[in-house]
Amino acid sequence: MSEKGEVDLTGAKQNTGVWLVKVPKYLSQQWAKASGRGDVGKLRISKKGNQGKAEVSFTLNEELTVIEGIEAKTASVPREHPFTMQSVGGQLLAVYSENPADKIALEGVVVQRAECRPSVSESYMRLKRIQIEESSKPTRLSQQLDKAVTSNYKPVANHAYNLEYDRKKKEEGKRARADKQQVLDMLFSAFEKHQFYNIKDLVDITKQPVSYLKEILRDIGNYNVKGTHKNTWELKPEYRHYHGDEKTDE
Repeated sequence: MSEKGEVDLTGAKQNTGVWLVKVPKYLSQQWAKASGRGDVGKLRISKKGNQGKAEVSFTLNEELTVIEGIEAKTASVPREHPFTMQSVGGQLLAVYSENPADKIALEGVVVQRAECRPSVSESYMRLKRIQIEESSKPTRLSQQLDKAVTSNYKPVANHAYNLEYDRKKKEEGKRARADKQQVLDMLFSAFEKHQFYNIKDLVDITKQPVSYLKEILRDIGNYNVKGTHKNTWELKPEYRHYHGDEKTDE
């Protein structure tokens, strides 16, 4: 055998020819069940007619014809599977294998292509009918419960952050707009005590909606976007009651 990363070409030297055969899915599944238990069936090759054209068919072992587990239904796989022979069509096809040691080997070159098809019979038609019924069933079914669900994974009707948001929204909605002059009086009174306020504190003092309060503040105040008092409001110079050394934020 070759070293890892190389391909063993012994099959090419032996000029080994292989067939590439397409088989039904159910047939390959039945073969997998028989892994390690011997033969899965018999392959017959015969020549008929003056031209000696080959006729190929596969007969599945009888013990592999039963399919179990389709909702207590028993379906039988057809035993007889004639081959439809096809030419390679000028293509160069090869079959490779890989062993547990990750070594790749050339098993042979494809010299014949074929399709393995089931003979149409009563057992085959029953199998197809069951497969169609199974595939048409919905993946999710509704079920009536006889008692309340006691699982710890009950769905949450409303999350905590949604409740908090609703509370704040209701609180905001309850704040009725006061007369503008009344709001101005409250603001001037507040700014007599401190020079700088953030919007949250002013909302608590005036009990006014944020948008309405900001509208009034733009007329009498300046918003600091940088510096020591970033994100705070203060009165415009013409409205301030302090001068020079009296300026304070205490």
